[in-house]
Amino acid sequence: MRYLPKGNKDDNLLVGMESSDDGSVYKLTEELALIQTVDFFTPIVDDPYMFGQIAAANSLSDVYAMGGVPKTVLNIVAYPMEELGPEVLAEILKGSSDKVKEAGALVVGGHSIDDKEPKFGLSVTGLVHPNKYYKNIGSRPGDVLVLTKPIGIGILTTALKKDLLTKKQINDTSQMMSMLNKSAAEVLSGFEPSAVTDITGFGLLGHAYEMASGSNVSFQIDYKKIPLLSGTKALADKQIFPAGSRTNHAWLKDVVSYSETISSVEELILCDSITSGGLFISMNKDEAEKYVEQLKSNHSIESHIIGKVINKSAKAIYVN
Repeated sequence: MRYLPKGNKDDNLLVGMESSDDGSVYKLTEELALIQTVDFFTPIVDDPYMFGQIAAANSLSDVYAMGGVPKTVLNIVAYPMEELGPEVLAEILKGSSDKVKEAGALVVGGHSIDDKEPKFGLSVTGLVHPNKYYKNIGSRPGDVLVLTKPIGIGILTTALKKDLLTKKQINDTSQMMSMLNKSAAEVLSGFEPSAVTDITGFGLLGHAYEMASGSNVSFQIDYKKIPLLSGTKALADKQIFPAGSRTNHAWLKDVVSYSETISSVEELILCDSITSGGLFISMNKDEAEKYVEQLKSNHSIESHIIGKVINKSAKAIYVN
Protein backbone atom coordinates (compact mmCIF):
# COMPACT_ATOMS: atom_id res chain seq x y z
CA MET A 1 0.00 0.00 0.00
CA ARG A 2 2.83 2.43 0.70
CA TYR A 3 3.79 2.45 -2.99
CA LEU A 4 0.34 3.57 -4.16
CA PRO A 5 -0.14 7.26 -4.94
CA LYS A 6 -2.35 9.10 -2.49
CA GLY A 7 -5.71 10.11 -3.89
CA ASN A 8 -7.62 13.32 -3.36
CA LYS A 9 -9.24 13.74 0.04
CA ASP A 10 -13.01 13.52 0.12
CA ASP A 11 -15.09 13.40 3.29
CA ASN A 12 -17.61 11.17 1.51
CA LEU A 13 -15.00 8.43 1.03
CA LEU A 14 -15.77 6.28 4.07
CA VAL A 15 -13.39 3.40 3.23
CA GLY A 16 -10.51 3.82 0.80
CA MET A 17 -6.90 2.80 0.23
CA GLU A 18 -5.76 3.62 3.75
CA SER A 19 -6.76 0.16 4.97
CA SER A 20 -6.55 -3.37 3.60
CA ASP A 21 -10.32 -3.71 3.42
CA ASP A 22 -12.24 -5.63 0.77
CA GLY A 23 -13.38 -2.62 -1.23
CA SER A 24 -14.22 1.06 -1.06
CA VAL A 25 -17.30 2.72 0.41
CA TYR A 26 -18.37 6.12 -0.91
CA LYS A 27 -21.27 8.05 0.63
CA LEU A 28 -23.80 9.31 -1.93
CA THR A 29 -26.56 10.53 0.39
CA GLU A 30 -27.45 10.29 4.08
CA GLU A 31 -29.17 6.99 3.29
CA LEU A 32 -27.02 5.49 0.56
CA ALA A 33 -23.38 4.58 -0.05
CA LEU A 34 -21.61 2.88 -2.94
CA ILE A 35 -19.35 -0.17 -2.56
CA GLN A 36 -16.82 -0.88 -5.32
CA THR A 37 -14.51 -3.86 -5.63
CA VAL A 38 -12.73 -5.92 -8.28
CA ASP A 39 -11.11 -9.35 -8.50
CA PHE A 40 -9.94 -11.74 -11.23
CA PHE A 41 -7.64 -14.75 -11.58
CA THR A 42 -6.56 -17.67 -13.76
CA PRO A 43 -8.68 -20.87 -13.99
CA ILE A 44 -8.53 -23.12 -10.93
CA VAL A 45 -10.88 -25.84 -12.22
CA ASP A 46 -11.09 -27.50 -15.64
CA ASP A 47 -14.82 -26.93 -16.19
CA PRO A 48 -15.20 -23.45 -17.79
CA TYR A 49 -18.81 -23.03 -16.61
CA MET A 50 -17.79 -23.79 -13.02
CA PHE A 51 -14.78 -21.48 -13.33
CA GLY A 52 -17.15 -18.65 -14.28
CA GLN A 53 -19.35 -19.39 -11.27
CA ILE A 54 -16.40 -19.48 -8.88
CA ALA A 55 -14.90 -16.27 -10.25
CA ALA A 56 -18.24 -14.50 -9.86
CA ALA A 57 -18.84 -15.81 -6.31
CA ASN A 58 -15.33 -14.74 -5.35
CA SER A 59 -15.77 -11.22 -6.71
CA LEU A 60 -19.27 -10.75 -5.27
CA SER A 61 -18.04 -11.87 -1.85
CA ASP A 62 -16.26 -8.59 -1.15
CA VAL A 63 -19.56 -6.70 -1.27
CA TYR A 64 -21.17 -9.20 1.11
CA ALA A 65 -18.20 -8.91 3.47
CA MET A 66 -18.82 -5.17 3.72
CA GLY A 67 -22.52 -5.57 4.48
CA GLY A 68 -23.70 -4.48 1.05
CA VAL A 69 -25.98 -5.76 -1.69
CA PRO A 70 -24.43 -6.34 -5.15
CA LYS A 71 -26.21 -4.43 -7.92
CA THR A 72 -24.14 -4.33 -11.12
CA VAL A 73 -21.04 -6.09 -12.43
CA LEU A 74 -18.59 -5.62 -15.30
CA ASN A 75 -16.79 -8.64 -16.77
CA ILE A 76 -12.99 -8.58 -16.94
CA VAL A 77 -11.67 -10.99 -19.59
CA ALA A 78 -8.19 -11.92 -20.77
CA TYR A 79 -8.46 -14.79 -23.22
CA PRO A 80 -6.60 -16.51 -26.11
CA MET A 81 -9.46 -16.62 -28.60
CA GLU A 82 -7.52 -18.29 -31.42
CA GLU A 83 -6.23 -21.07 -29.18
CA LEU A 84 -9.34 -21.90 -27.15
CA GLY A 85 -12.16 -20.63 -29.36
CA PRO A 86 -15.36 -18.79 -28.42
CA GLU A 87 -17.18 -21.82 -26.98
CA VAL A 88 -15.03 -22.06 -23.85
CA LEU A 89 -15.32 -18.32 -23.18
CA ALA A 90 -19.08 -18.53 -23.66
CA GLU A 91 -19.27 -21.17 -20.93
CA ILE A 92 -17.19 -19.04 -18.55
CA LEU A 93 -19.45 -16.06 -19.15
CA LYS A 94 -22.59 -18.17 -18.76
CA GLY A 95 -21.38 -19.57 -15.44
CA SER A 96 -20.65 -16.09 -14.17
CA SER A 97 -23.94 -14.70 -15.45
CA ASP A 98 -25.93 -17.43 -13.71
CA LYS A 99 -24.16 -16.74 -10.41
CA VAL A 100 -24.70 -12.98 -10.77
CA LYS A 101 -28.42 -13.64 -11.34
CA GLU A 102 -28.47 -15.77 -8.18
CA ALA A 103 -27.04 -12.78 -6.33
CA GLY A 104 -29.82 -10.56 -7.70
CA ALA A 105 -27.36 -8.34 -9.58
CA LEU A 106 -26.99 -7.41 -13.25
CA VAL A 107 -24.19 -7.86 -15.78
CA VAL A 108 -23.95 -4.46 -17.48
CA GLY A 109 -20.85 -4.80 -19.65
CA GLY A 110 -17.14 -5.43 -19.41
CA HIS A 111 -13.83 -5.38 -21.22
CA SER A 112 -11.69 -8.04 -22.87
CA ILE A 113 -8.14 -8.36 -24.19
CA ASP A 114 -6.32 -11.10 -26.03
CA ASP A 115 -3.92 -12.91 -23.69
CA LYS A 116 -2.01 -16.18 -23.82
CA GLU A 117 -3.25 -17.20 -20.36
CA PRO A 118 -7.00 -17.03 -19.60
CA LYS A 119 -8.06 -14.76 -16.74
CA PHE A 120 -11.52 -13.83 -15.64
CA GLY A 121 -13.24 -11.84 -12.91
CA LEU A 122 -15.65 -9.06 -12.11
CA SER A 123 -15.75 -5.45 -11.08
CA VAL A 124 -18.71 -5.25 -8.71
CA THR A 125 -20.77 -2.29 -7.52
CA GLY A 126 -22.98 -2.65 -4.47
CA LEU A 127 -25.10 -0.52 -2.19
CA VAL A 128 -25.07 -0.13 1.60
CA HIS A 129 -26.35 2.34 4.19
CA PRO A 130 -23.50 4.76 5.06
CA ASN A 131 -23.93 3.95 8.76
CA LYS A 132 -24.25 0.18 8.37
CA TYR A 133 -21.26 -1.03 6.38
CA TYR A 134 -18.71 -3.46 7.83
CA LYS A 135 -14.96 -2.97 8.03
CA ASN A 136 -12.27 -5.58 8.59
CA ILE A 137 -11.21 -3.80 11.79
CA GLY A 138 -13.04 -3.06 15.02
CA SER A 139 -12.78 -6.36 16.91
CA ARG A 140 -13.27 -5.98 20.66
CA PRO A 141 -11.84 -8.03 23.54
CA GLY A 142 -14.53 -10.49 24.61
CA ASP A 143 -15.78 -11.06 21.05
CA VAL A 144 -15.66 -14.51 19.51
CA LEU A 145 -14.57 -15.39 15.96
CA VAL A 146 -16.94 -17.04 13.48
CA LEU A 147 -16.06 -18.78 10.19
CA THR A 148 -18.83 -19.60 7.70
CA LYS A 149 -17.01 -21.96 5.29
CA PRO A 150 -14.40 -24.70 5.79
CA ILE A 151 -10.81 -24.09 4.72
CA GLY A 152 -8.52 -26.25 2.58
CA ILE A 153 -9.64 -25.01 -0.83
CA GLY A 154 -6.13 -24.02 -1.93
CA ILE A 155 -4.77 -27.45 -1.03
CA LEU A 156 -7.57 -29.26 -2.86
CA THR A 157 -7.34 -27.13 -6.01
CA THR A 158 -3.58 -27.70 -6.07
CA ALA A 159 -4.26 -31.43 -5.81
CA LEU A 160 -6.77 -31.11 -8.64
CA LYS A 161 -4.03 -29.81 -10.94
CA LYS A 162 -2.04 -32.94 -10.07
CA ASP A 163 -5.02 -35.27 -10.77
CA LEU A 164 -5.13 -36.36 -7.13
CA LEU A 165 -8.81 -35.75 -6.37
CA THR A 166 -11.80 -38.03 -6.64
CA LYS A 167 -14.85 -36.89 -8.60
CA LYS A 168 -16.67 -36.28 -5.30
CA GLN A 169 -13.84 -34.14 -3.98
CA ILE A 170 -13.79 -32.13 -7.20
CA ASN A 171 -17.54 -31.59 -6.98
CA ASP A 172 -17.54 -30.74 -3.27
CA THR A 173 -14.65 -28.28 -3.64
CA SER A 174 -16.21 -26.61 -6.68
CA GLN A 175 -19.59 -26.30 -4.99
CA MET A 176 -18.00 -24.75 -1.91
CA MET A 177 -16.11 -22.16 -3.96
CA SER A 178 -19.16 -21.30 -6.05
CA MET A 179 -21.46 -20.91 -3.02
CA LEU A 180 -22.33 -17.26 -2.52
CA ASN A 181 -21.84 -15.62 0.86
CA LYS A 182 -25.26 -14.07 0.29
CA SER A 183 -27.16 -16.03 2.95
CA ALA A 184 -24.36 -15.62 5.49
CA ALA A 185 -24.43 -11.86 4.90
CA GLU A 186 -28.21 -11.55 4.93
CA VAL A 187 -28.49 -13.34 8.28
CA LEU A 188 -25.60 -11.26 9.65
CA SER A 189 -27.54 -8.07 8.88
CA GLY A 190 -29.77 -8.91 11.83
CA PHE A 191 -26.80 -8.71 14.22
CA GLU A 192 -24.11 -6.17 15.10
CA PRO A 193 -20.68 -7.59 14.23
CA SER A 194 -17.57 -5.70 15.28
CA ALA A 195 -15.53 -6.58 12.18
CA VAL A 196 -16.06 -8.68 9.04
CA THR A 197 -13.93 -9.86 6.14
CA ASP A 198 -13.87 -12.84 3.79
CA ILE A 199 -11.15 -15.47 3.57
CA THR A 200 -9.25 -15.43 0.28
CA GLY A 201 -5.64 -15.37 -0.84
CA PHE A 202 -4.01 -14.47 2.48
CA GLY A 203 -5.58 -17.53 4.11
CA LEU A 204 -7.39 -17.76 7.43
CA LEU A 205 -4.45 -16.55 9.50
CA GLY A 206 -3.48 -13.82 7.04
CA HIS A 207 -6.92 -12.23 7.13
CA ALA A 208 -7.15 -12.83 10.89
CA TYR A 209 -3.85 -10.97 11.30
CA GLU A 210 -5.13 -8.00 9.31
CA MET A 211 -8.22 -7.86 11.51
CA ALA A 212 -6.39 -8.29 14.82
CA SER A 213 -3.61 -5.85 13.94
CA GLY A 214 -5.99 -3.20 12.63
CA SER A 215 -8.17 -3.57 15.72
CA ASN A 216 -5.22 -3.35 18.15
CA VAL A 217 -6.17 -6.69 19.76
CA SER A 218 -4.97 -10.30 19.67
CA PHE A 219 -6.81 -13.46 18.66
CA GLN A 220 -6.84 -16.92 20.24
CA ILE A 221 -7.78 -19.57 17.67
CA ASP A 222 -8.62 -23.21 18.46
CA TYR A 223 -7.37 -25.42 15.62
CA LYS A 224 -9.71 -28.29 16.60
CA LYS A 225 -12.74 -26.08 15.99
CA ILE A 226 -11.75 -25.06 12.46
CA PRO A 227 -13.70 -26.96 9.77
CA LEU A 228 -11.63 -28.54 6.99
CA LEU A 229 -12.82 -29.73 3.61
CA SER A 230 -12.73 -33.51 3.30
CA GLY A 231 -9.29 -34.74 2.26
CA THR A 232 -7.44 -31.57 3.27
CA LYS A 233 -5.32 -33.10 6.02
CA ALA A 234 -4.37 -36.20 4.01
CA LEU A 235 -3.22 -34.08 1.06
CA ALA A 236 -1.39 -31.64 3.32
CA ASP A 237 0.48 -34.58 4.89
CA LYS A 238 1.77 -35.25 1.36
CA GLN A 239 2.97 -31.63 1.17
CA ILE A 240 0.33 -30.61 -1.38
CA PHE A 241 0.17 -26.84 -0.92
CA PRO A 242 -0.16 -23.89 -3.30
CA ALA A 243 2.84 -21.58 -3.36
CA GLY A 244 0.72 -18.84 -1.82
CA SER A 245 0.19 -20.87 1.35
CA ARG A 246 3.92 -21.13 1.96
CA THR A 247 4.31 -17.42 1.23
CA ASN A 248 1.56 -16.63 3.75
CA HIS A 249 3.22 -18.86 6.36
CA ALA A 250 6.56 -17.12 5.96
CA TRP A 251 4.93 -13.68 6.08
CA LEU A 252 3.15 -14.49 9.36
CA LYS A 253 5.97 -16.28 11.20
CA ASP A 254 6.74 -13.34 13.50
CA VAL A 255 3.15 -12.47 14.41
CA VAL A 256 1.65 -15.91 15.09
CA SER A 257 2.39 -18.15 18.06
CA TYR A 258 1.61 -21.84 17.52
CA SER A 259 1.30 -24.17 20.48
CA GLU A 260 3.50 -27.27 20.59
CA THR A 261 0.49 -29.41 19.65
CA ILE A 262 0.23 -27.75 16.21
CA SER A 263 2.34 -29.52 13.59
CA SER A 264 4.16 -27.78 10.74
CA VAL A 265 1.60 -29.24 8.34
CA GLU A 266 -1.26 -27.80 10.37
CA GLU A 267 0.45 -24.42 10.40
CA LEU A 268 0.43 -24.44 6.60
CA ILE A 269 -3.22 -25.52 6.50
CA LEU A 270 -4.11 -22.46 8.56
CA CYS A 271 -2.23 -20.29 6.04
CA ASP A 272 -3.81 -21.98 3.01
CA SER A 273 -4.33 -19.53 0.15
CA ILE A 274 -8.06 -19.72 -0.59
CA THR A 275 -10.37 -18.77 -3.44
CA SER A 276 -13.93 -17.72 -2.56
CA GLY A 277 -13.79 -18.60 1.13
CA GLY A 278 -16.34 -17.84 3.82
CA LEU A 279 -16.96 -14.81 5.98
CA PHE A 280 -14.74 -14.30 9.03
CA ILE A 281 -16.57 -12.38 11.73
CA SER A 282 -15.75 -10.85 15.11
CA MET A 283 -18.91 -10.47 17.20
CA ASN A 284 -20.49 -10.72 20.63
CA LYS A 285 -20.55 -14.31 21.96
CA ASP A 286 -24.31 -14.46 22.57
CA GLU A 287 -25.02 -13.03 19.11
CA ALA A 288 -22.52 -15.41 17.54
CA GLU A 289 -24.26 -18.44 18.98
CA LYS A 290 -27.61 -17.23 17.64
CA TYR A 291 -26.05 -16.41 14.26
CA VAL A 292 -24.50 -19.86 13.90
CA GLU A 293 -27.81 -21.51 14.83
CA GLN A 294 -29.81 -19.40 12.35
CA LEU A 295 -27.43 -20.21 9.49
CA LYS A 296 -27.75 -23.91 10.26
CA SER A 297 -31.52 -24.05 10.79
CA ASN A 298 -32.59 -21.63 8.05
CA HIS A 299 -29.92 -22.14 5.37
CA SER A 300 -28.19 -25.46 6.19
CA ILE A 301 -24.87 -23.62 6.47
CA GLU A 302 -22.44 -25.09 8.99
CA SER A 303 -20.61 -22.14 10.49
CA HIS A 304 -18.32 -22.41 13.51
CA ILE A 305 -17.04 -20.35 16.42
CA ILE A 306 -13.29 -20.93 16.16
CA GLY A 307 -11.72 -18.55 18.67
CA LYS A 308 -11.96 -15.39 20.72
CA VAL A 309 -10.61 -11.85 20.92
CA ILE A 310 -8.31 -10.86 23.79
CA ASN A 311 -6.45 -7.72 24.78
CA LYS A 312 -3.43 -6.95 22.61
CA SER A 313 -0.50 -9.17 23.54
CA ALA A 314 3.01 -9.89 22.25
CA LYS A 315 1.68 -11.78 19.23
CA ALA A 316 -1.29 -10.93 17.06
CA ILE A 317 -2.55 -14.54 16.93
CA TYR A 318 -2.21 -17.51 19.27
CA VAL A 319 -3.13 -20.93 17.89
CA ASN A 320 -3.70 -23.93 20.14
